[in-house]
Amino acid sequence: MQRTGARLLRTALENLGVHHTFGIPGVHTTEIYDELNLSNQIRPMLVTHEGGASFMADAVSRTSDSIGVLVVVPAAGLTHAMSGIGEAFLDGIPLLVISGGVRTDTDHKYQLHDMDMQALMTPLTKKTFKITRHDQVMPMIYEAYACAMSGEPGPVYVELPVNIQFTKGAVTDLPAPPTLIRCAKQLAMKDIEAAAQMLQDARQVGLFLGWGAKAARADAIRIADSLAAPVATSLQGLTSFPHDHPLHCGMGYGPAAVPAAEAAFEACDVILAVGVRFGEIATASYSIPNAAKIIHIDINPDALGANYAAAIGIEADAAVALKALADALPAQAASPQDTPMMRLIADQEAAYRQEWRDHASDGKVNPCLFFDGLDKALASDAIVLADDGNHTFLAAELMPLGGERRFISPTDFNCMGYCVPAAIAAKLENREAQVVGIVGDGAFLMTAMEILTASADGLGVIYFIFADGELSQIAQAQEIPYNRKACTVLPRLKYAPFAESVGAAYVNMATNADIDSSLSRAFAAAAKGQPVVVEVAIDYNKKTRFTKGAIKANLDRFDFGTKMRFIGRALTRKVTG
Repeated sequence: MQRTGARLLRTALENLGVHHTFGIPGVHTTEIYDELNLSNQIRPMLVTHEGGASFMADAVSRTSDSIGVLVVVPAAGLTHAMSGIGEAFLDGIPLLVISGGVRTDTDHKYQLHDMDMQALMTPLTKKTFKITRHDQVMPMIYEAYACAMSGEPGPVYVELPVNIQFTKGAVTDLPAPPTLIRCAKQLAMKDIEAAAQMLQDARQVGLFLGWGAKAARADAIRIADSLAAPVATSLQGLTSFPHDHPLHCGMGYGPAAVPAAEAAFEACDVILAVGVRFGEIATASYSIPNAAKIIHIDINPDALGANYAAAIGIEADAAVALKALADALPAQAASPQDTPMMRLIADQEAAYRQEWRDHASDGKVNPCLFFDGLDKALASDAIVLADDGNHTFLAAELMPLGGERRFISPTDFNCMGYCVPAAIAAKLENREAQVVGIVGDGAFLMTAMEILTASADGLGVIYFIFADGELSQIAQAQEIPYNRKACTVLPRLKYAPFAESVGAAYVNMATNADIDSSLSRAFAAAAKGQPVVVEVAIDYNKKTRFTKGAIKANLDRFDFGTKMRFIGRALTRKVTG
């Protein structure tokens, strides 16, 4: 049979269950977009910038059963999209990155967008593909999909030259999608048995869960209940364990964690770490203690014991390994309701929140009171997104994520500008769910125009902009060693006219007295299918435990001379102004 390359691509994507693609059409992708426009299943979404498209595709993979798909022009489209592709690569998020390519049926040099896209994308993807014949289109898309989804997930890149898109070529059949094998290595039961024995012999076990453990919540709860073990998560894995479980104690552990997590993990002599790589953010700049024995489970063998030595390392899919481990531990007759560990966690959590509530916000919005109000306004299945900045760690420490709530944010690539477009895609894939974004004003400025996409589609996404006029996370990091704010003070944006210009409702939250009424107005507008911009005059004067801990950890690494130079410079500037 004869098919164009664009038609074969569309068929492959339909067979993979794709519902949305993201990008901006160009001369190298017009044929693909024409085919996608004919699909009864796939909707190509026009964005304002390919960077936004890549963040949207990332959010599709994080909040749905579908894989996020980019369709962009080569060269400029790809370079614009690289921030989101890099975020997905370091965070372990599957993406199909598809671009057109220059003609391969001519010897002409210096074609438009003529550069080595394979070399460009190799460092940011698990694998790159270049289609050279029509009969490769569907098999190669399927191979790319399988690569993206198997092992530790990640983005893959497929280049489809423009001449193959619009010409017809012979294909013998239209193959079916592949059967995925999540983890090629069979689970080693002797390792599970050894891990179970170590857990039972421990004085006190602690669980540390990352994004990779998100599909194993039920078994993580079984294990925590069986061992009366406190549970901490990484930033990316915040919803790998329900926050309303009495053994949940916060993000991270050690001196940069909230008091409940620091106290609960203090006596732990064995840590069960699942789907977490002990990266810089997860460990607050490698400040977590390393005295405990670690049982490390991860689908990526390179992550096992990479930063913190593992007494037992198990290469496995977390869902498979945790079920086997939970089955190997003594069964609990019923979930314990009141234990010394639970009381310790509850007391420490209550005291920490009260400390925040008592903080005088001087006419601005107290972060804890804001999150208390947001918690009451959100349903149990809401999706909460954050960007990269000080607001991220406020949300991580103060936003309750009980029930089936989901939380996503950029983590290891730590890319500003993520929240606005990602929230749009989360709403596209979860239209019945409440979707709210927590975003700093600096991050908002990067991708705010993407709200046009939400307005055009009637998506009731609410953006809470923590507006303090600074790049606060960095400004706070400058305060101690420099006593200066270099390039971290932002120009003023008038949010009300901006919201009107992009078709969004505008709500102002200026003080604590405005919290309930502002939330009510925002959710009412969103329920009518209108995006909402909420300007929150947030009080950033009180630092999060993460910020204080990470800054201290980095300062402590300086040699004595460098440390004294930093301290001396800061003191001198404080005196002299």
